[in-house]
Amino acid sequence: MYLLVNILGILVFLGIAFLFSKDKKNIKWRSVITVLILNMVIAYCLTQFAWGRAAVQAAANFFAVLVQVAYQGIAFALPSWVHMKQMDFVTSALMPILLIVPVFDILTYIGILPFIIKWVGKGLAYITGQPKFESFFAVEMMFLGNTEALAVSTLQIKRISAQRNVVIAMMSMSCVTASILGAYTQMVPGQFVLTAVPLNILNAVIISSILMPTNVSPEEDTIAKMGGSNNEENKEAAEIGEKVEREPFFSFLGDSILGAGKLILIIVANVIAFVALAALIDKVLGLINPSLSLEHILGIIMFPFAWLMGSDVHTAFQFAQYMGTKLVTNEFVVMGGVSSKINTFAPHFRAQLTVFLTSFANLSTVGMIIGAFKGIVDKKSNDIISKNVGYLVLSGILVSLMSAGVVGLFVW
Repeated sequence: MYLLVNILGILVFLGIAFLFSKDKKNIKWRSVITVLILNMVIAYCLTQFAWGRAAVQAAANFFAVLVQVAYQGIAFALPSWVHMKQMDFVTSALMPILLIVPVFDILTYIGILPFIIKWVGKGLAYITGQPKFESFFAVEMMFLGNTEALAVSTLQIKRISAQRNVVIAMMSMSCVTASILGAYTQMVPGQFVLTAVPLNILNAVIISSILMPTNVSPEEDTIAKMGGSNNEENKEAAEIGEKVEREPFFSFLGDSILGAGKLILIIVANVIAFVALAALIDKVLGLINPSLSLEHILGIIMFPFAWLMGSDVHTAFQFAQYMGTKLVTNEFVVMGGVSSKINTFAPHFRAQLTVFLTSFANLSTVGMIIGAFKGIVDKKSNDIISKNVGYLVLSGILVSLMSAGVVGLFVW
C-alpha cells in the first residue's frame, strides 16, 4: 500500500507542476518522460545494485577522508576544538570546508572539473533533448553551487532571453555545492547525500521544463563560454574575445581559502539567526496557545506532501515538520537536529529525509539568486525574475519532493 502511495505522490508532484505551468501546450512530454525514466534508473542503480551502492559509498568515503585530513589542520591551530569527546557543529561540520573548497577550486584551476562539466553536460543534453545551456548549467550546479554556477555562466546568461533566465533561476533553487557535501555527510547518511545530487539535477530539469517550457531555436542553442573568472577585467576581455591571462596559482589559492572562510561565516550566521528566530516565533506562539509551535504549524501545512512519500501517519507528520523547518530556515538547521538519531529511523524515512534535505531549496536562497542575477542581467530581466519568486520557491519544493519520492521507491 505504502509503495502505491509513494508512486501516487510522484504523480501528484508532477501534476502540481502541470497545474501551475505557464505554457501547458508546449510542454515537451517526451523529454520529461525520458528524464524521469533516467532518474529512476539512476536511483535504482545507486540503491539496489552492489556496484551502485559501492560507488556512492566510495564517494562518501572520499569526503570522509577529506574531512579527517581537515581535522588535522584544525587540530594544529585549535587543538582544544578537536581533541574532545564530541566536537561542536562548527568544528565537525563547517571547519572542514576550509580544505574542501580549495580542493574543488584546484580541480577547476587545472581543468579537471570544467572537463567533467562539459562532457556530462553534452551527454545530458543529448539524452534529454533539453537546450544545451540548461543541461550544462544543471551539471555546473552539481559541482559549483547556485551563485558560483551563475558567476561562471555570466556571459551566457547575459545573452539568453529573460524567460530562459527564469528557468535558470528556478533550477538554481535545487543545487548543492560539491565542496559542502563533506559537511552534510558528517550529519546524515553519506550514501543518500551523494544519491540526491544527480536526482536533484534531473528533477530540476523536469520541473522547470513543465513550469516554464521554452522554445530555443538552433541558432540560440549554443554555449557562449565554459568557465569564468572573478576578475572583472578578465570577464570583459573574455567577452570581446581577447585571451585571458590565468591568475597565478597561489593568488588563486589564497582567494579560494578566503572564500571558504567567508562561506563558513555566512552559514554560521544563518544557522544562529534562523534557529534564534524560530525560537522567538515559538515564544510568541506560546503566548497565544501553549501547544502551538512553528514545527507544529509547518507540520500541518506539509503533512499531505509528507504522507504522499509513502509513510504512516505518525512518520509523515514528523517528516512534515522537518520539511517545513528546512524550507523556512535551511538544511543545516534540520541536519544538526537529527544527526544524533537519524540512524534509528526506518530505512525508507531515513533515505527520503536525507535526500529531501540535500539541496539549497529554502526561502533564503531566493534572495541569494535574485542578488546574483541583479549583478549579471539588466533591470528588465531581473524584474521578470523577481516577479516569478513564487515559481522559484515552488520549483525548489517540487524538486526536493520528487527526488525524495523517487529514492523512496527503492528503499524500504
